[in-house]
Amino acid sequence: NGRVSGLVAQSAPGAAAMSSFAGRELLNPANVMEASYDAGTTLQQDNGLNFLGKEVDTGTTIMAVQYDGGVIVGADSRVSTGVYISNRASDKITAVDDRIYCCRSGSAADTQAVSDYVRYFLDQHRMEYGQPPKVATAANLFQMLCYQNKNMLTAGIIVAGWDKEKGGQVFALPIGGALMEREYATGGSGSTYIYGFCDAFFKPGMTKQQCEDFVTKGLCHAMARDGSSGGIIRMAIIDESGVERKFIAGDKLPYGPL
Repeated sequence: NGRVSGLVAQSAPGAAAMSSFAGRELLNPANVMEASYDAGTTLQQDNGLNFLGKEVDTGTTIMAVQYDGGVIVGADSRVSTGVYISNRASDKITAVDDRIYCCRSGSAADTQAVSDYVRYFLDQHRMEYGQPPKVATAANLFQMLCYQNKNMLTAGIIVAGWDKEKGGQVFALPIGGALMEREYATGGSGSTYIYGFCDAFFKPGMTKQQCEDFVTKGLCHAMARDGSSGGIIRMAIIDESGVERKFIAGDKLPYGPL
């Protein structure tokens, strides 16, 4: 009897722990690695992974500029989860129609979902009216989705494209769902590093090549200064003839990294 009672006493803590673990996983999967609710304590481990529990900083640099006849959009390629780079070669320039693109910053999941919705709506629009949608239509769809769901989304978007009504157009949609038409727009965490550069070097009426150089140099300077931006540069030149995609490798950038 003494041996049996001893074995029961030894196994009881393990059974309680298993029960507590199952309870935590069923009640709140997000806290499955915390200590027992009954104990009232939280597991504290200094294993170098404490940053995983901190607020996620979603960093990016995106740009778009219009010229006479079209627009140029550009973005870096780094996707970060806090201090961890989860993707170093992502494509943040997403097509929502043949000649309408968006640059995405903020939560990748949020912006991908919103752009998927807009692409679906524009497909319906094209079938219903029998002609390509306008850039302003796409921008207003983005604005509607982002503003009506602003408490649940972290989405900063630039919509740019070409249509036969007004030619090249650029619309900025910062986090919160505002909508502003601009000659050029920047977004993401890296954009704060190049406000001065853009003010100094942007000139109305620039040519296509000047706009391409402006976007390239702006992105390079932001990627050099912002730890959450980096990788390669992807660009899209959109005009009446269609879309030309361009790529600049990380070791071919005209400036940086520092």
